[in-house]
Amino acid sequence: MSSPAVTPDPTAVATALVAWFREQARDYPWRRTRDPYAILISEVMLQQTQISTVLDRGYYARWLERFPDFSTLAEAREDEVLKVWEGLGYYRRARNLQRLAKEVIENHGGVFPRDPATILALPGIGPYTAGAVASFAFGLAEPIVDGNIARVLSRVYNDATPVDSTAGTKLLWERAKSFVKTTDDPRALNSALMELGQTHCAPTKPTCDLCPVHRHCRATSPELLPVKNARPEITAVTERVVFLRTSAGVLLELETGKRRTGLWKLPALHPMHADKPPPLLLRTHYGITRYKVTLWVHEPQAQEMRWPDTHRIISFAELESTPMPAPYRRALRELLQRGEFRLDA
Repeated sequence: MSSPAVTPDPTAVATALVAWFREQARDYPWRRTRDPYAILISEVMLQQTQISTVLDRGYYARWLERFPDFSTLAEAREDEVLKVWEGLGYYRRARNLQRLAKEVIENHGGVFPRDPATILALPGIGPYTAGAVASFAFGLAEPIVDGNIARVLSRVYNDATPVDSTAGTKLLWERAKSFVKTTDDPRALNSALMELGQTHCAPTKPTCDLCPVHRHCRATSPELLPVKNARPEITAVTERVVFLRTSAGVLLELETGKRRTGLWKLPALHPMHADKPPPLLLRTHYGITRYKVTLWVHEPQAQEMRWPDTHRIISFAELESTPMPAPYRRALRELLQRGEFRLDA
């Protein structure tokens, strides 16, 4: 697929997109505000997470109710932050939000900075999030590129350069910048680019006849774009844990890895039982990044009765408020509902 001789006019594309968006925009709560905090929360939550999950399951509303501003987030205990985030995964996002809140309080007088370079320097902020907050909260002509926008731009320019390559990434940002510099409403333009990718310019079966920039688009086979480098294969992983319930509560293990530090999980099965695991209570599955995990929950053995400092009995009253990755929460609830494996210790 070769690039066409005539390239799209950024001004014409931007004008058509803004006009379309002003008439057809979907109503999201973060589009009803210019508050940089509320916009930031939405953007971070929507990384790696679908809009339906963030809205329909109440994550966005619950977060703003519990942490309505930078001050309340900065002052919260980390376990509270992780608990409100529970179920969204990628918990580093929640920790970075709290680090950012503390930075805003301590070094910016509690006011989110307007300067794009200063925004980019905040903890956990990358080019996309910096551009999103700058344009959506402050109306600055800053570009953004996410998966939806990458697809739109690849098709508009009929460009088969892999979007996840160095050259492809550079082109996407250059083109996004050329669009946003032509409009007096960067907020609407960036929103329109994303919304077009969610609607008419969807990954499969694009509805080109309804697209507001159809006459400007150079794609000859839009369903073949964007091009991406080969993804790593999904790796199957086995995880074995134990469920120990006593009259005082349930034994849990504090996570120490980079991904889930500060969260609690069902304790890992003692290595000495790896070759001959004890009786099985539950088997379930979950996915994380490029792994498909089979979670096996076993009855505890004698070694689990003498646990290290990273383990402790969590009382039944504390279980729901204890931050825990969603796969373990689901397994724990099912086992407790069954009334499985109790040791009256």
